[in-house]
Amino acid sequence: MSVTMEKTVRELALEEPGAARAFEQLGIDYCCGGKQTLDEACRAARVSAGEVLKALEVAQRSGQPPLRDGDWQSQPLAGLISHIKTTHHQYTRGAIARLDPLFDKVCSVHGERHPELNQLRSTFQGLAQELAAHLMKEEMILFPYIERMEQAVLQKQPIMPPPFGTVQNPVAMMEREHDSAGNALRALRAGSQGFTAPADACASYTALYQALAEFEADLHQHIHLENNLLFPRAIALEEAHS
Repeated sequence: MSVTMEKTVRELALEEPGAARAFEQLGIDYCCGGKQTLDEACRAARVSAGEVLKALEVAQRSGQPPLRDGDWQSQPLAGLISHIKTTHHQYTRGAIARLDPLFDKVCSVHGERHPELNQLRSTFQGLAQELAAHLMKEEMILFPYIERMEQAVLQKQPIMPPPFGTVQNPVAMMEREHDSAGNALRALRAGSQGFTAPADACASYTALYQALAEFEADLHQHIHLENNLLFPRAIALEEAHS
């Protein structure tokens, strides 16, 4: 992997599997902000270029595995979609189901001494509602069209025009919703001091913050796969056979 400050974060995350892990640890936005150059991403995250370049060098040298995902740049889109649904969509729904009652429990015990918990719960509930609708739209509308489009190309048949004109229209909507989710994740991280439980935290309080950190990391990787892999490949496929 050749690292330059002019390369986009997306390019680096795709070229080196361990780069995504390094970006996650340094707070570099490689999913919604994947189109930024590395220089722009460093300034946005307020980390030095030297620190990031060193982390990327270590990731490349150590051959760190990717964050739960393999190399999907050349695999069939249908396989990538299946992976996103069974790995990330399933995880997201399960995590929301676990976090909701855990938030209620922790807020009921610690909410008076730590009022920030109530704001965190409100932010999370809003994010959960948005994600429920978002995942449904992907699974019922966008993903089936991409799969049908790929199948038509493989069978050397014409692509049937979609009711939404072009795949770029629902993709643009999904990317806007990803941006909204990214903003909510940043608010959760900021409001929890980086998911750091206070000194008087009980086991449930600590477990809540650990679960939120895991939720954030998975959603980052989830959005990365869609914004930086699935969506650009679907658009390119449509353009090549329109």
